[in-house]
Amino acid sequence: MYDIIYIGGGLNYAGAVVAAKQGKKVALIEKDMSQLGGVCLHKGCIPSKMFLHYANIVAESENPILNASVSLNMQELINKKDKLLKNVTQVIKKQCANVDLIEADAKLIAPYKVRVNEEVLEAKNIVIGTGSSSFIPDGIEYDKKRIITSDEVLNLDELPKKIAIYGAGAIALEMASFFASAQTEVTIIYRKEQILAKSHPLIAQHIQKELEKLGVTFLLEHSIKSAKDTKKGVHIVFEDGKSIYTPMLLVATGRKANIDVIECEDITVNRSIETDAFFETTLKDHYAVGDCYGKLQLAHAARAEVLNVTERILGKKVEKVNLNSVVKFINTLPMSYAYIGEIKSMLQESEYKETVVPLSQFTYSVYNRAVDGLVILYSDTEGFILGGEILAPNAQELIGTVAMAVAGEMDAKEAKKAVLAHPTFSEAIGRAFYKL
Repeated sequence: MYDIIYIGGGLNYAGAVVAAKQGKKVALIEKDMSQLGGVCLHKGCIPSKMFLHYANIVAESENPILNASVSLNMQELINKKDKLLKNVTQVIKKQCANVDLIEADAKLIAPYKVRVNEEVLEAKNIVIGTGSSSFIPDGIEYDKKRIITSDEVLNLDELPKKIAIYGAGAIALEMASFFASAQTEVTIIYRKEQILAKSHPLIAQHIQKELEKLGVTFLLEHSIKSAKDTKKGVHIVFEDGKSIYTPMLLVATGRKANIDVIECEDITVNRSIETDAFFETTLKDHYAVGDCYGKLQLAHAARAEVLNVTERILGKKVEKVNLNSVVKFINTLPMSYAYIGEIKSMLQESEYKETVVPLSQFTYSVYNRAVDGLVILYSDTEGFILGGEILAPNAQELIGTVAMAVAGEMDAKEAKKAVLAHPTFSEAIGRAFYKL
């Protein structure tokens, strides 16, 4: 009998480590221990941001001020990535020294019971964090060679000369940034007429403009009916009957929750595992966190969720995790997009004030490829800061200032007391506070 069984070795491990340090008997079940740490570490945000970092150097080298000709050595990049991830995985295993690590494909077969291979383990509490996997639409013949997902991008021996990307979400736009900055010809195929519909219209326009500067072509209002590899390349047929060929197709149409772990009727499952505000499923003492419960597919959100659940199991009084206080971002190049709290698309039915500060107002933007950048903040009628959107180099870092203001329920009067450094992009946030 365990106190807690954690199913899934992603950010679940953070909760398992905390519980074990508190003297609880803990097991963590992961079907592939080489992937301990989860998708973010091995196939997502860590390696992808590493790839984007080096691709950005290639793009920077195109500046006429520099006498340079730079290209990516993909084999060396992959070797560096693999070495880094192996080292980090070993560190995580050491942190789990007091946790029973079990490599197996787990199934929750009944309340408090988990089948592992031919054995059934029991626990007083069960935390499910089985993550998500790439969603492949019907008609697309995913072969991991010419029709790929972001998983395969991170192991390409060489860059294709051309690639089509189906989708316009975070993965699609980040991968488009990577390939275009690394001098691959990129076409984004998207079924709607505008990318990033939930962002401020200016943000969406400026991101598309920046990607077009990198050479990305947008094929909007096109939905793929079928795609398969042929001798002439990947043959893509659209819903309207028209078709094109491309050497490679990256499918980035979102991710689906991994819910096969559930074989217990007491837990309600639709497209994801249903939970309450404290991540408890429809079965008492059984929890679901991270991508598998379908609210936010972000590693830092999953970490906050599993720590919240673990502290609750340990008997501590915990507040609900405010998902609006979780930073969301897309690491496009040359500028990334980040937002926090309530933004324009969420505030349409409310009274609010909006202030837009273009980074072009700051000389610093000229030599940082940021003249199309923006800081947009929102407050209520009493001046309390509701949220913000930033398009700037390292926006995911800059948004922290706004995130603290939102979490601290700060009003603009207090926020503008801070005198932020010059020359930096953070001073644009200070100016936005001042204008609210």
